[in-house]
Amino acid sequence: MYRTHTCGELRKEDNGKEVKLAGWVQSRRDHGGVIFIDLRDRYGITQITFDPERSKKALEAANKLRSEFVVQVTGTVNKRPETMVNKKLDTGEIEVDGQELVILNESETPPFELDKPEFEANEQIRLKYRFIDLRRPKLQHMLQLKDKMIRMIRKYFQEQDFVEVQTPILANSSPEGARDWLVPSRLYPGKFYALPQAPQQFKQLLMVGGVDRYFQIAPCFRDEDPRADRAFGEFYQLDMEMSFVEQEDIFDIMDPLMVKLTEELSSKTIITKPFPRIPWKEAMEKYGTDKPDLRFGFEIKPITDVVKNSGFKVFADAVTKKGVVHALNVVGGATFSRKDIDELTEAAKEKGASGLAYIIVDAELKSPILKFLEESEIKQIIQEAGAKKGDAIFFGAGEWQTVCESLGAVRNLAGSKLGLKDNSKAAWCWITDFPMYAYSEIEEGKIDFGHNPFSMPQGGMEALENKDPLDILAYQYDYVLNGFEITSGAIRNHDPKIMYKAFEIAGYTKEEVDAKFGHMINAFKYGAPPHGGNAPGIDRLLMVLMDAESIRDIYAFPKDGAGRDVMLGSPSEVTQKQLDELHIKIVKEE
Repeated sequence: MYRTHTCGELRKEDNGKEVKLAGWVQSRRDHGGVIFIDLRDRYGITQITFDPERSKKALEAANKLRSEFVVQVTGTVNKRPETMVNKKLDTGEIEVDGQELVILNESETPPFELDKPEFEANEQIRLKYRFIDLRRPKLQHMLQLKDKMIRMIRKYFQEQDFVEVQTPILANSSPEGARDWLVPSRLYPGKFYALPQAPQQFKQLLMVGGVDRYFQIAPCFRDEDPRADRAFGEFYQLDMEMSFVEQEDIFDIMDPLMVKLTEELSSKTIITKPFPRIPWKEAMEKYGTDKPDLRFGFEIKPITDVVKNSGFKVFADAVTKKGVVHALNVVGGATFSRKDIDELTEAAKEKGASGLAYIIVDAELKSPILKFLEESEIKQIIQEAGAKKGDAIFFGAGEWQTVCESLGAVRNLAGSKLGLKDNSKAAWCWITDFPMYAYSEIEEGKIDFGHNPFSMPQGGMEALENKDPLDILAYQYDYVLNGFEITSGAIRNHDPKIMYKAFEIAGYTKEEVDAKFGHMINAFKYGAPPHGGNAPGIDRLLMVLMDAESIRDIYAFPKDGAGRDVMLGSPSEVTQKQLDELHIKIVKEE
């Protein structure tokens, strides 16, 4: 037995006990012939004392110790004098008088320091030596919290009579929005599996199969560029689906779980219960995004009617072209510097705006556009925007979605600059009633699915046959927490006739639908129940609850910002024999 106790469990009540500990040397200090080490394992730290008067042999071995040596110590627990208690440690009231020391393994000098919580090495170095980085308390805490989250999720769904089912990893390629990871088949040359972007089709087939209530902690794979809230290549989600349900039934199952996870895994206070339900169009008009951060206000106001006869050409042109003019009042925005306003302008431009007009509401109004506006017009704008002294009003003019998104970017950045994103708060909401269709981002003028192609259109077949596609809403919904999309979900389209029609509007022929989703269509012909679900991203949810700067901090072994595993050296080349077996030829770029 290497140990009888762990380094984090000993207390003053253990005074006089003989114990055996094992772990890593956090630090070593020589105080005039008496050597002290801090011994660390995943449970905490215990101070060990090696005194020549009690064990010269152990002291000699302790002289050889360096940081991160792996050792075993046998000794007696001693209560520390009151004046020597270390209140920073759970074990700070005791120390162990080391009588035997065994060096289990030596360590080279680590490439970065582990015993300084304020110190973080370059990320590439930490990822290359992730097996060392994982020893830090911060990452140990993350792993334990993630484990606790998954156990809580499983317990909750099992208590709700859900069945956990594992769905295949090798699946088929399907148009679900992101680029597939393709896996070549050795047995069927020229054909490919695809790693599932989500278990979407499988979970719907489980509903057809009568499973009724399904969940799993599902690995998902998408060949998308990494960003702060999206890991490269792979992630995990809580996948769930239910039969014979409507939208509110999904909300009623999910909300108690999210309350529980938020309150038990973080110190955040939930702002609003029950969680608000906000239609997509309302969210876009009020907050400029379908994932609004509701920890602060700053609602966007439509002022098109106020400025429809404006002398300011930007406003007048927007109205003439049947666009809109919106105003965003930023409380306290009068404190913004010229540099701040330039940064807000750039944020608006990144969303398609040509610029960012503004009025600073102070003792004296300040703005380059005041000379183009009538006094009565200015007064009405200030009134409609709800501005007071010390505020700043920002304007968007043009096409509706561009105006919404550009002012949404301004709102988000302004909230950050003013310190309004309070990490002690959790602002949950549902965004509902997404458009079923939108114009394609790839092919100009083409109608495509706006969200999930398997969603049920509101109004069913009648809406598909009689409405403008861009006016059709879907039974689709997103969970949002503090400005991050945590999940997407929908009530599914379970009727083959409605599904064919929905895909036809998006430009897919019956033959194309059958080729991609023939198994789904065929299954739905044999009695598919109405069903729906959603799939919160576990990694992203934990990232928000922990206030991590990047989702990479939530993985034991993440890829770097460029999608590389610098520890294992992947992606890497493979042998010619492997390529030949798969009938693959590498064509090098000239």
